[in-house]
Amino acid sequence: MDIQEISDEVAKRLKLEQSQSQAQSGTKTSEPTATSAKQLQVDSAFMPATASMFPELSPGRAMTKKKTVDEVVAELKQTPFFMTELEENDEIEAFKALAYEGTPLENSSEFKEQGNECFKARRWGDAKEFYTKGILILAAEERKRKQAADPSSQPPPSAAKSEQEVEERGEGEGEGEGKKAETSEDEVRQERTILESLYVNRAACHLELKNYRSCWLDGSAALRLNPKNIKAYYRSARAFLAVGRIAEADDACARGLAIDPSNSPLKTVARDIIKKAEETSARQRREAERAAKEKRREMLIRAALKAREIRTRTTAQPPEMEDAGVKLAPDPDDPASHLCFPTVLLYPAHLESDFIKAFNETDSLADHLGYVFPLPWDREGAYTLAGVECYMETVAGGLIKLGKKVPLLKVLAGGKVEVVDEVVRIFVLPKPQAAAWVEEFKMKKAAEKGSG
Repeated sequence: MDIQEISDEVAKRLKLEQSQSQAQSGTKTSEPTATSAKQLQVDSAFMPATASMFPELSPGRAMTKKKTVDEVVAELKQTPFFMTELEENDEIEAFKALAYEGTPLENSSEFKEQGNECFKARRWGDAKEFYTKGILILAAEERKRKQAADPSSQPPPSAAKSEQEVEERGEGEGEGEGKKAETSEDEVRQERTILESLYVNRAACHLELKNYRSCWLDGSAALRLNPKNIKAYYRSARAFLAVGRIAEADDACARGLAIDPSNSPLKTVARDIIKKAEETSARQRREAERAAKEKRREMLIRAALKAREIRTRTTAQPPEMEDAGVKLAPDPDDPASHLCFPTVLLYPAHLESDFIKAFNETDSLADHLGYVFPLPWDREGAYTLAGVECYMETVAGGLIKLGKKVPLLKVLAGGKVEVVDEVVRIFVLPKPQAAAWVEEFKMKKAAEKGSG
């Protein structure tokens, strides 16, 4: 029937319903014809729809007749066309498989052959992609078989098809499912053999591409299918060894050799593991010796500072000085050696500074100022050995004047001053400006104490 015929049929049924309504009420209309037509339209708008007035629902609509909107939307999102997020789904794999002709076993075998050709040509990335396509096909088949064997692994009721929907699909689908279930044991065994081979081959690609974690994961997947796969043990051992996980590499190699003691590649890996283990042990011994030596040197320095009564303090954010620090010289392992301190010469009148990496405790200020002066930025020549005064801050917050020919040890010993963050700080000022700076320094300290 075309659209015009359907329209005529609906009009006839509306007139029939109107005539039956008038006969039951026994009343007749006395209004003009135009008014009757208008009333007919209004009455028909509020008239309850009957099954005889409209055709039956299509099969697609009938399946969702007794479902809520949320249930329909959730079901739609499980189909590839309406998906908002990519998820692992057998329907997606089936959708992909439409691009290939043949059974899953034939398609996966074809991908394996294509991957082998790329592998021979050393095109590791292309080979990996072909092996992955084959794995996706057979892994989907494995999931289907596992779900069929274990009802508890089936999707939740909200995601499953309703009983009414299954009934409406008819017997045709039931026959199709029966055919799918007729996969022979021999074909299943062949599929698992191909899947095992695909995992092992992809592991080889990952090994060449240095994707070591993916390599041993594929090896593990192959071993779940066949615990006696020598290649899976070999490639897993190689991957573990490459990242220094010697225990896991040794375990994989030992399990493989337990199955095939004469396997040459595994023997080679075993030798490499032994060599790597020896190198690692030697490196660990060296690291342990170095750490022990550093610890002993630190203990010697602390003992030397304590014996000399030199106070030290460490702040929350010490300066970055690379390898500079308090050390014993000339022999850091000899308790009789002298202490050397990193020292900063501060010029507060000109906001400049100099750094002395190793100021020996037996040296005096004159020994170092002799080669520091003249200063490149001192155009007036105010900084000379005889024309400057030097100070250090005391623990109490005051200042102590330093003699230029006094050894550093005499200044630091006794506990009046302290070494902060392993650095000695000395203020150097021209004599004409020294008194004013000292007064200013004392005022600032007094203000800080008052505010505190």
